[in-house]
Amino acid sequence: MSFTLPADGARRSDAIAIARVICILGVVYVHAWTGQNGEALAALRGTPQENLRWLLMEMFGRSAVPLLGLISGWLVATSSRTRDWAGHVRRKARTILLPMALWNIIAILLVGGAAWLFNLSAPQPKSLWWVVDEVLIITRNPDINVQMPFLRDLFLCMVAAPLLVRLPAWTLALIGLTAAACHIAGLGPPVLMRASILFFFTTGILARRGGWAERAVAMPWLLAVAPFALLMGLQLYRAITVGDTGARTTQTAIDLAVRIAAALAFWRLAWALAGSRIRGTLLRIEPYAFFLFCAHLILIWLGGPVLGALSGRMGAPLYPVYLILQPLIVLAVVVAVGTALRRIAPTAAGILSGGRLKGEVQAGSRVAMA
Repeated sequence: MSFTLPADGARRSDAIAIARVICILGVVYVHAWTGQNGEALAALRGTPQENLRWLLMEMFGRSAVPLLGLISGWLVATSSRTRDWAGHVRRKARTILLPMALWNIIAILLVGGAAWLFNLSAPQPKSLWWVVDEVLIITRNPDINVQMPFLRDLFLCMVAAPLLVRLPAWTLALIGLTAAACHIAGLGPPVLMRASILFFFTTGILARRGGWAERAVAMPWLLAVAPFALLMGLQLYRAITVGDTGARTTQTAIDLAVRIAAALAFWRLAWALAGSRIRGTLLRIEPYAFFLFCAHLILIWLGGPVLGALSGRMGAPLYPVYLILQPLIVLAVVVAVGTALRRIAPTAAGILSGGRLKGEVQAGSRVAMA
């Protein structure tokens, strides 16, 4: 059965923008405020609220993120800008590395400052090296902005992109499989904090060469979503019956398979949304997506306990409502702050948003944002 279908360029551009929105909104669930420490969360395992949190994290958070890496590889695969390696690296340093470092500095000042001044339960600076490592993510994952290793590893992938896009498919596949094996084995740091990012980045380049995006959108909905649903069921079964006592490599391999299937399902979803009535709303959100990715944990550290005082911690009757609404609450704050910053300090808005909030976003320009 053939799934070949020429994809409309404008709709594909919109689908890429929408995929960013739904993926980054999903990331908020991974870091959602619970008001509980690790020991208390472990005690809540198996309760309806903890199961709801697990489902939201796995389905909309961890499972959606790989698509961001795929999209980055897909976009860079045929970019003429990679021919000038020095210029390419400068651009990516300006749009990925610099915002990452600045947001990490902001996180230390705001979250660490609140912990020092108001006894907020949050990390505080421990040493000069802690600050350097927290900002630049040299040897470890950060304590505050735990999502930032994605940008750090994505930048390293972009540094290697001019070479990767020139390699034959079999070499790219070998690199990708090696990265997948490292992810499963728990290898990578401090070179790559998350080896899976290299796997999805190289897969994105291969996807561009093989026309996989067009084949995916031509697939029937059920066929595109079924692998994700089946693997999520397997993962849930293992989480309930085996838990933390199971073999780590087996669970990590299943997790990687879930993410691969999720990338297909969410790309198919983004394509459908690009042809729906809510397309315009999602595209208006997209310029704020990078800002949302970088700022959401700062807002959760600072604002989570404030709103959580109204709903209660995980286990309280109203907490599920707060949990479900957290991405939308964070988005509302990000749009308000980003819009104000765009008007008051447009240069700062441009830098902190990776260039997305600098001036008006032109139609079709989204595709160029690798």
